Order: sequence, then C-alpha cells, then structure tokens
Amino acid sequence: MGLEMNEAALARFLEAEFPQTAGDFVIEEAGEMRIRVRMPVAHRHLRPGGTVSGPSMFALADVAVYLAILTMIGPKALAVTTNCSIDFMRKPAAGADLICECRLLKLGRVLAVGECQLFSEGMEAPVARASLTYSIPPER
Repeated sequence: MGLEMNEAALARFLEAEFPQTAGDFVIEEAGEMRIRVRMPVAHRHLRPGGTVSGPSMFALADVAVYLAILTMIGPKALAVTTNCSIDFMRKPAAGADLICECRLLKLGRVLAVGECQLFSEGMEAPVARASLTYSIPPER
C-alpha cells in the first residue's frame, strides 16, 4: 500500500474542500498510516482560563485522522467521522501550538480507525488522547 497524497496535495485538498478551516491546520508530515498535523493556537481556540478549548482539540484530532486516511486512499471528501472518544489529560501550555501525532490502526474498505496523541509545543507529555472511527464511502 503506497501513499496516495503527500503534504502538498493534502493542503490543496483542504483549501479546495474546506476553505473555511484550511488555514487552521498545518500538515507537517504525512507517511504510511500516520500523519503529524499542527494547529497554530489563536485567541479563537481558547476557553476561559486561557487554555485551549475541548472543541478545538477535537477538531485537530478529527482533521488529523481524516487526512491520514486521505493520505492512503486519495481525495474522498465524503469520508465521515462515525465515532470519537477523547481524553483530556492535562492543560496545554498557554500560547503554544498543538501538535497531533496520528496513526491509523485499521484501514479497511468501509471503516478506518485512528489513534491520536495531542501535544502542546514544548511539553513532553501529551495533553489529550483520542480514538476515532471513520466511514469511507463506497466506490461508485
């Protein structure tokens, strides 16, 4: 199984299909069954108390799994999240970017399962862990 899309192709895909959020994510490295995505943290990502909001961390994990799948199967815009479990383990560093290290545990014809660890730049321990399942649309 080879790579169907690289970092540049994934970025173009996001810009074309999701222009409203494409600028929120930076694809740092895409490889076989894995990806690393950065979310430059801005004021809109913060919640009271000065920490990154849970919905922002979910968005990073969700986008990372989606892009990891597309890396392997090509541009299938209709792949959708069917399940997510996320554990928020510690408070991210104030003002630091979030980095998601994602790997696909299973990539089948109709389902994919991914696992993510989210890190706050400059912190060694993960701030969150997520497991997501995606449904892949059938070929027509």
